[in-house]
Amino acid sequence: MNTQDVIRDQVTNHPVVLYMKGTPQFPQCGFSSAAVQMLKACGVESLFTVNVLTEPEIRQGIKDYANWPTIPQLYVKGEFVGGSDIMREMYESGELQQLLSKQAA
Repeated sequence: MNTQDVIRDQVTNHPVVLYMKGTPQFPQCGFSSAAVQMLKACGVESLFTVNVLTEPEIRQGIKDYANWPTIPQLYVKGEFVGGSDIMREMYESGELQQLLSKQAA
């Protein structure tokens, strides 16, 4: 299985996936930390995370997969949502909570 298949597998088999630097317990960058905090604030319990610092092929592959240059990247139901800046805008407008509340249901 190539990297793109692994990523496709991860985002389609888990309702909420965050590609991040570090882990939810120990984020390795401020943006990843903020992303985790927003997801927790939205009540996400079954968060699947991938630490791109320990998986360099995923780190590059995810940028190609979404055609998005930065990490973290959030996927909900297989769809690319965005990075932490987009997440913050969505969170502040209430869109992120709406999107994720559908996931919890």
